[in-house]
Amino acid sequence: MPEISRFYGIIVYMFFNDHNPPHFKVKFGEFEANILIENGNILNGDLPISKHKLVAAWSEIHKDELLEMWNTKEFHKVTPLT
Repeated sequence: MPEISRFYGIIVYMFFNDHNPPHFKVKFGEFEANILIENGNILNGDLPISKHKLVAAWSEIHKDELLEMWNTKEFHKVTPLT
């Protein structure tokens, strides 16, 4: 599971042979969630609201890049929030 970004204690991963809908995984401490690329909503799992807001903002900024990565299966690092 390649790590694609890391910021504010949040680690972002993407499985390239994962099920639809397009999503990525985040871990923060003991929390884990799958986040929809399309809208930044939690598909399943749990994440503190403050961290979910950061992830949703990051996802919106990189939405096209994340969708392209999902579709092409070409891994690369994505710029973190700073």
